[in-house]
Amino acid sequence: MFGYYFDLAWRSLKRNKVLTALMVLAIGLGIGASMTMITVLHVMTADPLPDKSARLFYPQIDPQDMEGYTPGKEPMDQFSWIDAMNLLHARKGSHQVAMTGGRVTVRPPQGESRAFFADARYTSSDFFSMFDVPFLYGGGWTADDDDRQARVAVISRTLADKLFGADHAVGQSLRLGKDVFRVIGVVDHWDPVPHFYDLTQGSYHKTEDVFLPLETAMALGQGTSGNMSCWGHGGFPDPRNMKNANCVWMQFWVQLDTPAQVQAYREFLVHYSEQQKMLGRFQRPPNTRLHDLMGWLDYNHVVPGSVQLQALLALGFMLVCLVNTVALLLVKFLRRSSELGVRRAMGASKQSIFAQLLTEASLIGIAGGIAGLLLAFGGLWIVRHQPVEYAPYAHLDMAMLGATLVLALCATVLAAMFPAWRACRVQPARVLKIQ
Repeated sequence: MFGYYFDLAWRSLKRNKVLTALMVLAIGLGIGASMTMITVLHVMTADPLPDKSARLFYPQIDPQDMEGYTPGKEPMDQFSWIDAMNLLHARKGSHQVAMTGGRVTVRPPQGESRAFFADARYTSSDFFSMFDVPFLYGGGWTADDDDRQARVAVISRTLADKLFGADHAVGQSLRLGKDVFRVIGVVDHWDPVPHFYDLTQGSYHKTEDVFLPLETAMALGQGTSGNMSCWGHGGFPDPRNMKNANCVWMQFWVQLDTPAQVQAYREFLVHYSEQQKMLGRFQRPPNTRLHDLMGWLDYNHVVPGSVQLQALLALGFMLVCLVNTVALLLVKFLRRSSELGVRRAMGASKQSIFAQLLTEASLIGIAGGIAGLLLAFGGLWIVRHQPVEYAPYAHLDMAMLGATLVLALCATVLAAMFPAWRACRVQPARVLKIQ
């Protein structure tokens, strides 16, 4: 029966090529525009660690003096060295990691003339297990390596291929500036989107190529990068003595596996702030926060309001296209009243006519979905060439590709419901009498 309906639908569509093309174009434009922006929004709102994000938390405390104090104001987004180390060594979570960004000079084995800069991450040992970093070869360092300031390094697969060949990188000597490190691990392709663990580098910053123990990097004076906020009247701090500066420039994450741990950590942050105030380091009343990973992204407005607005406008445009499609289908189906009346007079039921018309609409929807896919690919290509940081990630994955076709088909079938129902209500006797 479906084959029969398909044959009738195909014949009907070929008889009205211009009208068919208009409907396919309307569906294609609506789907293309909406799926372009929905894909961008999908990329920007994706959970970078879907299996673990609910257990990863970013705390906040307020270490500033009373100058400019406003009750209830949000605390600072980063940590000073002293506070980051205190929270790290308190070990109140299942895992905890203190870190900061950096930039190092890589001196390759091929010669000094080929030296280049690379982004680096100075971090404590729990970074790799806490964020489920995949290793191609080797692994990360230990807490003992942190304590003894071991000169070890983990590098990305891209950098390993460039310097040594990924399968020969472990055990090699890596020269960073004037210092030499031993490569102990090669990270496989890993590029979480957004760059959640350090948003100061940019919400969609590329993953770093070099990972070093935090204590080692600070002891050797490796250069840091990222935002820094200071308070007081001491002027800009000495880069060689950042450990004692009244500045926040580090990030801190903690893994809390149960609601009880989360509650205990909230209380710990308040008690820590009270303790530091008693010691004279903090002046403000305790002002703490604890965001889970997705809450932290939302708090930092990782998704710009302009992108959300564009997605809504694109969906509105698709709705307009569907309304136009409804009108075109209504005209098309009602113009065939005589044909449908003859079929009814020959014994076809309303259900059969309805199914036939929906089959025809489904073909239009599939064609419109294919056209929409082509337009979406073109739209995403344009987005990838825009000067925005999320541009490189604007790709249509398999899930969104399937969603495009399903959306086109469902939208067209729904749009055809009223025209098909209206066409089925035409009385055969009235149509035949008119003829």
